[in-house]
Amino acid sequence: MIRAMWSAATGMNAQELVIDTVGNNLANVSTTGFKKSRANFEDLFYATYRDKGTATSTGGTVPVGIQVGLGTAPTSVQKIFLQGDYIETKNELDLTIEGNGFFQLMTDDGQEVYTRDGSFNKDSDGYIVNSRGERLQPDFAIPADTASITIAKNGDITCLSSGGDTLATGQIPIYIFTNPAGLKSIGKNEYVATPSSGDAIQGVAGTQNYGTIAQGYLENSNVDAIEEMINMIVGQRAYEMNSKTIQTASAMLQVVSNLAR
Repeated sequence: MIRAMWSAATGMNAQELVIDTVGNNLANVSTTGFKKSRANFEDLFYATYRDKGTATSTGGTVPVGIQVGLGTAPTSVQKIFLQGDYIETKNELDLTIEGNGFFQLMTDDGQEVYTRDGSFNKDSDGYIVNSRGERLQPDFAIPADTASITIAKNGDITCLSSGGDTLATGQIPIYIFTNPAGLKSIGKNEYVATPSSGDAIQGVAGTQNYGTIAQGYLENSNVDAIEEMINMIVGQRAYEMNSKTIQTASAMLQVVSNLAR
Protein backbone atom coordinates (compact mmCIF):
# COMPACT_ATOMS: atom_id res chain seq x y z
CA MET A 1 0.00 0.00 0.00
CA ILE A 2 2.87 2.36 0.76
CA ARG A 3 4.32 1.44 -2.62
CA ALA A 4 1.03 2.29 -4.31
CA MET A 5 1.02 5.75 -2.73
CA TRP A 6 4.53 6.56 -3.92
CA SER A 7 3.82 5.19 -7.42
CA ALA A 8 0.67 7.28 -7.66
CA ALA A 9 2.59 10.34 -6.47
CA THR A 10 5.01 9.95 -9.40
CA GLY A 11 1.97 9.71 -11.68
CA MET A 12 0.59 12.98 -10.32
CA ASN A 13 3.93 14.69 -10.86
CA ALA A 14 3.99 13.35 -14.41
CA GLN A 15 0.54 14.71 -15.19
CA GLU A 16 1.51 18.11 -13.80
CA LEU A 17 4.26 18.20 -16.44
CA VAL A 18 1.73 17.19 -19.11
CA ILE A 19 -0.58 20.05 -18.14
CA ASP A 20 2.35 22.50 -18.02
CA THR A 21 3.35 21.44 -21.54
CA VAL A 22 -0.19 21.61 -22.89
CA GLY A 23 -0.65 25.03 -21.28
CA ASN A 24 2.42 26.40 -23.05
CA ASN A 25 1.25 24.93 -26.37
CA LEU A 26 -2.17 26.55 -26.05
CA ALA A 27 -0.64 29.88 -24.98
CA ASN A 28 1.32 29.91 -28.26
CA VAL A 29 -1.48 28.77 -30.57
CA SER A 30 -1.16 32.07 -32.48
CA THR A 31 2.63 32.51 -32.21
CA THR A 32 4.28 32.71 -35.62
CA GLY A 33 6.54 29.73 -36.34
CA PHE A 34 5.92 28.14 -32.92
CA LYS A 35 6.46 24.38 -32.62
CA LYS A 36 4.45 22.42 -30.08
CA SER A 37 6.03 20.26 -27.37
CA ARG A 38 5.20 16.80 -26.08
CA ALA A 39 6.09 15.35 -22.68
CA ASN A 40 7.58 11.84 -22.79
CA PHE A 41 7.76 9.39 -19.88
CA GLU A 42 9.19 6.03 -18.90
CA ASP A 43 8.32 3.49 -16.22
CA LEU A 44 10.58 3.26 -13.16
CA PHE A 45 12.21 0.31 -11.43
CA TYR A 46 10.35 -2.90 -10.70
CA ALA A 47 10.30 -4.86 -7.47
CA THR A 48 10.83 -8.49 -8.49
CA TYR A 49 9.33 -11.14 -6.21
CA ARG A 50 9.73 -14.06 -8.59
CA ASP A 51 11.84 -14.09 -11.76
CA LYS A 52 10.46 -15.38 -15.01
CA GLY A 53 11.87 -18.79 -15.84
CA THR A 54 12.53 -19.76 -12.22
CA ALA A 55 12.65 -23.55 -11.87
CA THR A 56 9.73 -25.17 -10.04
CA SER A 57 9.77 -28.24 -7.81
CA THR A 58 8.22 -30.31 -10.57
CA GLY A 59 11.01 -29.54 -13.05
CA GLY A 60 9.18 -26.85 -14.98
CA THR A 61 9.72 -23.08 -15.07
CA VAL A 62 7.68 -20.10 -13.91
CA PRO A 63 6.05 -18.66 -17.06
CA VAL A 64 5.53 -15.00 -16.09
CA GLY A 65 6.95 -14.24 -12.63
CA ILE A 66 5.93 -11.42 -10.28
CA GLN A 67 7.06 -7.83 -10.78
CA VAL A 68 5.49 -4.68 -9.32
CA GLY A 69 6.28 -1.31 -10.87
CA LEU A 70 7.30 1.75 -8.88
CA GLY A 71 5.75 4.52 -10.98
CA THR A 72 6.80 6.79 -13.82
CA ALA A 73 9.32 9.55 -14.55
CA PRO A 74 9.67 12.19 -17.29
CA THR A 75 12.36 11.55 -19.89
CA SER A 76 12.01 14.60 -22.12
CA VAL A 77 9.83 17.43 -23.37
CA GLN A 78 10.23 17.09 -27.12
CA LYS A 79 9.69 19.75 -29.76
CA ILE A 80 7.59 18.52 -32.69
CA PHE A 81 8.81 20.22 -35.86
CA LEU A 82 5.77 19.59 -38.05
CA GLN A 83 4.88 22.23 -40.62
CA GLY A 84 2.34 24.83 -39.51
CA ASP A 85 -0.35 26.33 -41.72
CA TYR A 86 0.52 29.26 -43.98
CA ILE A 87 -0.89 32.77 -43.59
CA GLU A 88 -0.80 35.05 -46.62
CA THR A 89 0.23 38.58 -45.64
CA LYS A 90 1.43 39.99 -48.99
CA ASN A 91 4.18 41.78 -47.05
CA GLU A 92 7.31 41.45 -49.18
CA LEU A 93 9.55 40.85 -46.15
CA ASP A 94 7.32 38.18 -44.60
CA LEU A 95 8.92 34.82 -45.36
CA THR A 96 8.09 31.23 -44.60
CA ILE A 97 10.08 28.05 -45.09
CA GLU A 98 8.17 25.28 -46.87
CA GLY A 99 9.83 22.14 -45.56
CA ASN A 100 13.00 21.68 -43.51
CA GLY A 101 15.19 24.49 -42.31
CA PHE A 102 15.66 27.61 -40.23
CA PHE A 103 16.65 31.22 -40.75
CA GLN A 104 19.81 32.33 -38.96
CA LEU A 105 19.88 35.54 -36.92
CA MET A 106 22.66 37.34 -35.06
CA THR A 107 21.81 38.69 -31.61
CA ASP A 108 23.24 41.90 -30.16
CA ASP A 109 25.83 39.92 -28.20
CA GLY A 110 27.03 38.06 -31.30
CA GLN A 111 25.22 34.77 -30.69
CA GLU A 112 23.94 32.80 -33.68
CA VAL A 113 20.31 31.79 -33.21
CA TYR A 114 17.82 30.05 -35.48
CA THR A 115 14.13 30.62 -36.09
CA ARG A 116 11.14 29.61 -38.19
CA ASP A 117 9.55 33.02 -37.62
CA GLY A 118 10.00 34.88 -40.90
CA SER A 119 8.29 38.17 -40.01
CA PHE A 120 11.11 40.53 -41.01
CA ASN A 121 11.42 44.29 -41.40
CA LYS A 122 14.04 46.89 -42.37
CA ASP A 123 16.02 48.85 -39.81
CA SER A 124 17.19 52.44 -40.23
CA ASP A 125 20.20 51.26 -42.25
CA GLY A 126 18.12 49.08 -44.56
CA TYR A 127 19.23 45.75 -43.07
CA ILE A 128 16.69 42.94 -42.85
CA VAL A 129 15.93 42.37 -39.16
CA ASN A 130 13.33 40.76 -36.93
CA SER A 131 11.08 42.66 -34.51
CA ARG A 132 13.94 42.93 -31.96
CA GLY A 133 16.41 44.32 -34.48
CA GLU A 134 18.42 41.10 -34.83
CA ARG A 135 19.85 40.88 -38.33
CA LEU A 136 19.06 38.09 -40.74
CA GLN A 137 22.27 36.32 -41.73
CA PRO A 138 24.18 36.96 -43.86
CA ASP A 139 23.68 40.71 -43.53
CA PHE A 140 21.78 42.24 -46.43
CA ALA A 141 21.03 45.96 -46.74
CA ILE A 142 18.16 47.09 -48.95
CA PRO A 143 19.00 50.33 -50.83
CA ALA A 144 16.97 53.35 -49.76
CA ASP A 145 15.51 53.94 -53.26
CA THR A 146 14.24 50.37 -53.62
CA ALA A 147 10.69 50.24 -54.98
CA SER A 148 10.14 46.48 -54.82
CA ILE A 149 11.82 43.40 -53.40
CA THR A 150 11.60 39.97 -54.95
CA ILE A 151 12.66 36.86 -53.04
CA ALA A 152 12.71 33.64 -55.05
CA LYS A 153 12.02 30.15 -53.72
CA ASN A 154 15.76 29.47 -53.61
CA GLY A 155 16.37 32.57 -51.45
CA ASP A 156 17.68 34.88 -54.18
CA ILE A 157 16.91 38.54 -53.31
CA THR A 158 16.52 41.21 -55.97
CA CYS A 159 15.94 44.89 -55.14
CA LEU A 160 14.44 46.90 -57.99
CA SER A 161 14.05 50.63 -58.52
CA SER A 162 10.79 52.24 -59.64
CA GLY A 163 12.14 52.06 -63.19
CA GLY A 164 12.85 48.34 -62.96
CA ASP A 165 16.61 48.62 -62.57
CA THR A 166 18.40 46.13 -60.30
CA LEU A 167 19.86 47.96 -57.30
CA ALA A 168 21.14 45.03 -55.20
CA THR A 169 21.09 41.23 -55.12
CA GLY A 170 21.81 38.64 -52.49
CA GLN A 171 20.71 35.27 -51.17
CA ILE A 172 19.09 34.00 -47.98
CA PRO A 173 20.51 30.59 -47.04
CA ILE A 174 18.66 27.90 -45.11
CA TYR A 175 20.13 26.00 -42.16
CA ILE A 176 19.23 22.45 -41.17
CA PHE A 177 20.26 20.19 -38.30
CA THR A 178 20.85 16.47 -38.03
CA ASN A 179 18.52 16.39 -35.00
CA PRO A 180 16.22 19.44 -34.84
CA ALA A 181 14.58 18.07 -31.68
CA GLY A 182 17.95 18.57 -29.95
CA LEU A 183 17.82 22.35 -30.40
CA LYS A 184 17.51 24.40 -27.22
CA SER A 185 14.55 26.80 -27.06
CA ILE A 186 15.53 30.19 -25.65
CA GLY A 187 12.19 31.93 -26.15
CA LYS A 188 11.49 34.73 -28.63
CA ASN A 189 10.79 32.05 -31.30
CA GLU A 190 14.51 31.24 -31.33
CA TYR A 191 16.72 28.19 -30.86
CA VAL A 192 20.42 27.62 -30.35
CA ALA A 193 22.46 24.61 -31.42
CA THR A 194 23.50 22.00 -28.86
CA PRO A 195 25.71 18.89 -29.01
CA SER A 196 22.46 16.91 -29.36
CA SER A 197 21.25 18.87 -32.40
CA GLY A 198 24.64 18.98 -34.08
CA ASP A 199 26.06 22.01 -35.86
CA ALA A 200 23.98 24.01 -38.32
CA ILE A 201 24.42 22.91 -41.93
CA GLN A 202 24.06 25.78 -44.40
CA GLY A 203 22.51 25.18 -47.79
CA VAL A 204 20.52 26.66 -50.66
CA ALA A 205 16.74 26.61 -50.33
CA GLY A 206 15.10 24.02 -52.56
CA THR A 207 18.14 21.74 -52.85
CA GLN A 208 18.45 18.29 -51.26
CA ASN A 209 16.67 18.30 -47.87
CA TYR A 210 16.37 22.09 -47.67
CA GLY A 211 12.93 23.66 -47.79
CA THR A 212 11.94 26.45 -50.16
CA ILE A 213 11.19 30.06 -49.25
CA ALA A 214 7.77 31.61 -49.88
CA GLN A 215 7.55 35.40 -49.96
CA GLY A 216 4.49 37.16 -48.57
CA TYR A 217 3.56 34.33 -46.21
CA LEU A 218 4.11 33.45 -42.56
CA GLU A 219 4.04 30.05 -40.89
CA ASN A 220 1.45 29.76 -38.15
CA SER A 221 1.92 27.71 -34.98
CA ASN A 222 1.59 23.96 -35.52
CA VAL A 223 -0.50 23.63 -32.34
CA ASP A 224 -3.84 21.87 -32.88
CA ALA A 225 -6.08 23.46 -30.24
CA ILE A 226 -8.58 20.59 -30.26
CA GLU A 227 -5.83 17.99 -29.81
CA GLU A 228 -4.33 19.98 -26.95
CA MET A 229 -7.70 20.31 -25.24
CA ILE A 230 -8.09 16.53 -25.42
CA ASN A 231 -4.59 16.08 -24.00
CA MET A 232 -5.48 18.47 -21.18
CA ILE A 233 -8.63 16.51 -20.32
CA VAL A 234 -6.72 13.21 -20.41
CA GLY A 235 -4.01 14.69 -18.16
CA GLN A 236 -6.58 16.05 -15.74
CA ARG A 237 -8.40 12.72 -15.48
CA ALA A 238 -5.12 10.81 -15.07
CA TYR A 239 -4.16 13.21 -12.27
CA GLU A 240 -7.49 12.56 -10.57
CA MET A 241 -7.11 8.79 -10.91
CA ASN A 242 -3.66 8.89 -9.34
CA SER A 243 -5.00 10.97 -6.47
CA LYS A 244 -7.77 8.37 -6.01
CA THR A 245 -5.08 5.69 -5.80
CA ILE A 246 -3.44 7.57 -2.93
CA GLN A 247 -6.79 7.94 -1.18
CA THR A 248 -7.54 4.23 -1.63
CA ALA A 249 -4.14 3.17 -0.30
CA SER A 250 -4.61 5.53 2.64
CA ALA A 251 -8.03 3.99 3.40
CA MET A 252 -6.52 0.51 3.31
CA LEU A 253 -3.79 1.60 5.74
CA GLN A 254 -6.49 3.02 7.97
CA VAL A 255 -8.16 -0.42 8.05
CA VAL A 256 -4.87 -2.07 9.00
CA SER A 257 -4.19 0.45 11.75
CA ASN A 258 -7.67 -0.15 13.18
CA LEU A 259 -6.94 -3.86 13.63
CA ALA A 260 -4.78 -3.07 16.65
CA ARG A 261 -7.63 -1.33 18.47
